[in-house]
Amino acid sequence: MIVLWTDALIFILCFILLALAFYLHDKEHIKRPIQQIGHNKTGMVSLVVLVFFVLVGLLDSVHYQPADNKGNEIISLLDDLATPLRQHGEKTYSSPFAAVLYSKEIMQVDGVMQWDYPRLAFGGRHLEDPQTQRLPDILQKSVLGFVQATGVCLLVWLLFSAWRFKTFLPKSTAKAVLATCFMMFISVYTLCYLSGYYHVLGTDKVGEDVFYQAIKSIRTGLVIGTLTTLVMLPMAIIFGILAGYFRGWVDDVIQYIYTTLNSIPSVLLIAAAILMVQVYMANHEENFTSVIVRADMRLLFLCLILGVTSWTGLCRLLRAETLKLREMEYVQAAYALGVKQHTILIRHILPNVMHLVLISVVLDFSSLVLAEAVLSYINIGVDPTTYSWGNMINGARLEMAREPIVWWSLSAAFGFMFTLVLAANLFADTVQDAFDPRRNTQ
Repeated sequence: MIVLWTDALIFILCFILLALAFYLHDKEHIKRPIQQIGHNKTGMVSLVVLVFFVLVGLLDSVHYQPADNKGNEIISLLDDLATPLRQHGEKTYSSPFAAVLYSKEIMQVDGVMQWDYPRLAFGGRHLEDPQTQRLPDILQKSVLGFVQATGVCLLVWLLFSAWRFKTFLPKSTAKAVLATCFMMFISVYTLCYLSGYYHVLGTDKVGEDVFYQAIKSIRTGLVIGTLTTLVMLPMAIIFGILAGYFRGWVDDVIQYIYTTLNSIPSVLLIAAAILMVQVYMANHEENFTSVIVRADMRLLFLCLILGVTSWTGLCRLLRAETLKLREMEYVQAAYALGVKQHTILIRHILPNVMHLVLISVVLDFSSLVLAEAVLSYINIGVDPTTYSWGNMINGARLEMAREPIVWWSLSAAFGFMFTLVLAANLFADTVQDAFDPRRNTQ
């Protein structure tokens, strides 16, 4: 098993979240917002979508060297599950569900040179006459995959009904969550079943399956959104609370730091950091023998520099909230009774600003996912060998100028990124409404 830096940080973050959930599950001030989130259909449905993306990202975060490894190849569990998509490449572009290449070539047929569309090596190779058999075959296999997935869903539903499965969710919300799970399973299963016979989202310039690229890009988006938060939160929380509580010269120094940092264009700072890490890897090639290790190091540094440049907004917010909280009666009473200042910060200030931290984290996640796409588009994001939606969009720039147009790479990246960001934004709205003290009517 191979543990990359980002893999280790991802599972550390998962452990922290599980420990935090276990610690807070019986806290009264947490139960009401959690119950409110559970009663919100939109929030729970979007949470199901986010959980699906997270599971895919975790599968892609377990790396190892295969038993029949030749060289220094490193694959993940997701790569193993998607072996047909990973290995069944084509020569160049092919459109979704195509059986021939997208462009005509000179080829030899029965000893005669012809200008025609060559057959694909994998997509639709089971068809004898693609022109007449392709569409009926696609419909037949779509129905077959749909029926199989529906049968599995019905079996699961019958088992849950037999066990009288109950949840903490209201009946209407539980039905919406269950319906979303079934719909996603049926859609994913049907696409995976069709992927055994066709390239469902076409192939790119080098003949790689676009559906495989889009799925592999999920991990990159999640890493950017989560690990950047892991870097940003400690600085934002510590500096924000200290500035608001102690005021005076401490507040002046911290304000000077984040004001100076904000005055530096973030794009230039990120570009400089990426160039530095590239120079370091070039001078220490013996430590980066694998392409995936080099790409992982660049991704890690991108998360670090994004975290360093994105903590200032939350820090300002926490400073303002701490300035208000330090004047509250219970804080003044604790100070008058001789309670130590670090105890006041940990027991009285920090718990009362955590709702702002949680809201900001969920809201910033989607913006960080979009930031990766923008940075990769201008070539200062993740490594070009890393699967990401930004690299897919960057590679689709020249494809959009072709005639006929190659649209599926851009559409696939846009569709997956749109789904993840939309689910994150909807869930963020639900979390914001639930944890906003002004909305607490109880």
